[in-house]
Parts: sequence; C-alpha cells; structure tokens
Amino acid sequence: MHKTTVLEKGLVIKTTGSWHTVQDSNNKTLPCKIKGKLRTRGIRSTNPLAVGDNVMFYRLEKESTGIICEILDRKNYIIRKASKLSRETHVLAANLDQSFLMISLILPRTTLRFIDRFLATSEAYEIPAVLIFNKTDLYDEKLTSEMEQLIRMYGSIGYESVKSSAVEKRGVEELKTRMKNKINLIAGNSGVGKSSLINAMDPSLDLKTRPVSESHKTGRHTTTFSEMFKLSSGGYIIDTPGIKGFGIIDMDKEEIFHFFPDIFALSKDCQYYNCMHINEPNCAVKKAVEENKLSLSRYESYLSLFYDDSGKYRTPGY
Repeated sequence: MHKTTVLEKGLVIKTTGSWHTVQDSNNKTLPCKIKGKLRTRGIRSTNPLAVGDNVMFYRLEKESTGIICEILDRKNYIIRKASKLSRETHVLAANLDQSFLMISLILPRTTLRFIDRFLATSEAYEIPAVLIFNKTDLYDEKLTSEMEQLIRMYGSIGYESVKSSAVEKRGVEELKTRMKNKINLIAGNSGVGKSSLINAMDPSLDLKTRPVSESHKTGRHTTTFSEMFKLSSGGYIIDTPGIKGFGIIDMDKEEIFHFFPDIFALSKDCQYYNCMHINEPNCAVKKAVEENKLSLSRYESYLSLFYDDSGKYRTPGY
C-alpha cells in the first residue's frame, strides 16, 4: 500500500489520456491518475476530467504521483462534439472567466457559421466571449474592409473584438490586459495562429508552431491536448486543439435561439410565443432578415444548429 499524505486541492492544467497534470496550492505540478469510479459518475462526455477542473487528490509520496478522487463542482464549461463519435461530447475546458475565438480571414479562412456556433456555445454555458481577428498583417484593402464590417456586425450584437498580428505584435498588450487575473480559453481552427499569438504575449511559454499547409491552405494541428498556461502578466490561458466544428449538445431545439442574442431580442415581437422562426406566420425574426435588420448569415447559422447540419434545411423565402 502506498503511503499518502492528506487530501489536497489542485487545479488540472493538462490532460493527456489517462494522466492528468495537477497544480497544487504551492504552484507545483505532479502527474495524477483519476480514481476509476469517477470515470462514469454521471458525466456524459468522452473525458470526465478537463483542463480548469478543481479536484481533490492524494499524493503518493514514493512515486511522486497522485490519485484524483473527487472533481469539484464546475461553475461552467465549454464543449464540442467528440471528433469521431458525433453523439458524444468532449469538454474542452472548465471554470472559465471568458473565452476568445481566434478568427482568420485568410490562410485558413474562418467561416461565419463556425464563429456563430462558438458564440452560441459560449452563450449556452454563460461564458463571456471575445473575437480576435488575427493575421491582420496579411489583409489587403478588401479583407480589411470585410473585417471592419464583421466587427461592426458582431459589435451591434454585443460582442467585442480585438485586431491582432503576432508578426507586428498588434493587439498583444490589449489581450494581456483583457486576460489579466482571469482564466481564459482561446480557441480556433487549426492554423489561425493561436500558439504564435500566445508566444507573442508571453515568449517564455515558447509554444510549438507549424506553418499552414501550402497544398491545402489549412492549418496543421500543433496543439494535441488542451493545456493551461500561467501568463507572466497575470492570469491563465488555455490553449485548445484546432477545432473543425462546434455542435450544441443536449440542448432543446426550442432553446437554441435563446443563445443568439440578436434573434432572441427580436423574438418578443413574433405573433406566437413559441415561434421557432422557421415557417410560422408573422415572425419578427424572418421579417428582420427580409428588411436587412438581421444578418442572413446569423439566421442561417441558427438554422444550421436547429437542424444540426442534417442538410435538410433551406432558408425560408430566400
């Protein structure tokens, strides 16, 4: 029997398969395994433990490892669909103060649907979201104009944006200020430059980076697992693997429009209180799209989530 010390509280800063890196109260780390019975304790995901989780663990003195015996309640979390099992979920991170979505309009291009799904996911789990428009040093006049239009559109909904470039160090100080003394998640497609920008914010982290694939103009995965890093300027940043898509999991279809603030605000003027904003008469949301008061891209993103990418929807009347 291994000799153990008293029960300690820790913070999960990295998970890699069966091993989890836990930071103790003295900011020291040790590898831990999770107690078997916690694996299926009512947690409906491929990973019962996530970066950002607060846990209770026992330290095994002879092996310099630990055993996690309890996962403390989460204040929030953010999930995506598991990569291979579409009906399964994968928890990206837990106990977040805010989330940042890194967007690139070139090499690779982030789609509006991807942006909207991330924002809806953040809304669903009550995590304030900020958009980062990265690689601005590569934008010509047309792309710059498009970026400004998107910033205005999302700004009108209530989302703030930051313009950034790791090459020109643009936006670095603003992001450090926004992230100070908070637990921050940063997400985005592979190749949008998350690791490069994090390195610009804190060179001591020295995260691995890889160039965008020349043949496909898409990113290559450099981050395999979510990992939390302590920023020298204060706070933590959670770097996540490049994500191909978000899906709202375990959410009633009737609730999805609640997580589009612009659509939700319009819904109060619909004729029917249970209007789904699809084929119902006198729908204020559809009318707003027709009158260019609601972006068609936002409405189509809502429909794609409502129908869960089944391909069975056609934008009504357009």
